Amino acid sequence: MRPYTLFWCGLVSLVGASLTFGDLPPFRTALLAFFIPLMGWIAGLYLADYYDRTLDMIQKPQRPIPSGRINPTEALAVGALFAIAGLLLTLFLPLITITLVIVAGALVFCYAKYTKTRGLLGNLNRGALTITTYLFGVFAIGVPLSSIPLPVWILSLVFFFHDTNSNIIGAIRDVQGDTTGGYKTTPVLYGIKNALLISVIFSVLYLILTVLIAGVSHLFRYQMYFLGLFSLGILVLCTMYIILFRSLRSLTRKQALEAHELFVAERIIFASAFIIGIIQSHLVAILLLIVSLVLTLLSQHLLRERYELT
Repeated sequence: MRPYTLFWCGLVSLVGASLTFGDLPPFRTALLAFFIPLMGWIAGLYLADYYDRTLDMIQKPQRPIPSGRINPTEALAVGALFAIAGLLLTLFLPLITITLVIVAGALVFCYAKYTKTRGLLGNLNRGALTITTYLFGVFAIGVPLSSIPLPVWILSLVFFFHDTNSNIIGAIRDVQGDTTGGYKTTPVLYGIKNALLISVIFSVLYLILTVLIAGVSHLFRYQMYFLGLFSLGILVLCTMYIILFRSLRSLTRKQALEAHELFVAERIIFASAFIIGIIQSHLVAILLLIVSLVLTLLSQHLLRERYELT
């Protein structure tokens, strides 16, 4: 399930719901907006591991499927259960959200089956998937589409650029195995240095767009709180780039993994910045940030190196 990846998609959806509602939505809506994307994300991880099982035999034989601890049919069955559960829970939300679930499912399948091995196309596919996650939260509120403010629509591009970027950085640690397995990811096609430069462009895009929206719109009730947490996220992001660029000539898989772990932490902070800038209950916003960040960092510490490297 990769628990260190889960909270991001739930927070992105909750950001969309909170922006549209103007505060934290009613409890049931907020809960569904947060947890349904998690179920879809988990289903997508199972599907991706199913299609990656041959590649994982080359570089990551310790993973559950290539190691034999889970057989491929079991992985598909469990992934399908999560997908079906998420779809059924969506029935408690406006019907338009079902359309987004179907679109997200198609994007997950395309990524796992086809685009992951096709350079920037795969990264953009991942970014598009995050747009559907954000819009799922926006549409979960049930307001007419015509009443949704333009800045809320534009913010979908922020999350698109952000997750496209994160997907590029995440592929750097797997260059050797992807090359051997014939996966033409962005770092494999263009080299690690050029992949990092592309990543920097996406970072500049989503940061500038975020600042512009924050400056000209009235979406944030507590703009200083938003900017404070947003600045912390920038600091973490810069730390990641410093590590990667300084180690470029002798970058190891472990260093690349540790750098991406910083990006995983940054995206929790980034999404939480929107929530703390919108909702009235600062206690809820802070608790959501702390719980999401602690569980993400703790699960990374306990699981990720073992899952990725040993």
